[in-house]
Amino acid sequence: MIAAVAVLALDQASKLWLLFVFDIARRGAVKVTPFFDLVLAWNVGISFGWFQNDSQFAQISLMIIKAVAVIVLAIWMARSRTPLATIALGLIIGGAIGNGIDRFAYGAVVDFALFHLQIGGNTYNWYVFNLADVAIVAGVAAPAV
Repeated sequence: MIAAVAVLALDQASKLWLLFVFDIARRGAVKVTPFFDLVLAWNVGISFGWFQNDSQFAQISLMIIKAVAVIVLAIWMARSRTPLATIALGLIIGGAIGNGIDRFAYGAVVDFALFHLQIGGNTYNWYVFNLADVAIVAGVAAPAV
């Protein structure tokens, strides 16, 4: 539970700061390093921007699916017998709740981190993501290690 709460707190704090203190919507893309920018992207779809749909029905459906997934993961976490799996499930739960809060509050998930690489005049961008996404990916990858 500590992992879930920590992820949720860090995720929401970063998004609130970027939206309301840093005012990323007004600033636009901010170059942090030659390969990393802060940008504002509203993701109305699911992971990696799949199934983009901003209809109210689609948003409610995604919220219900996410709520069911969090409940199933919480039950799994309660039954887990290994610390690594328990922490991994906490990371996934915290990230899912963080992105769920965005969807409820804004109608879309707030994404802001953009890694990119320039090779031979071409720019290759990774998907824009947030800290909740990082926690979900780490949680999914952890038991496989």
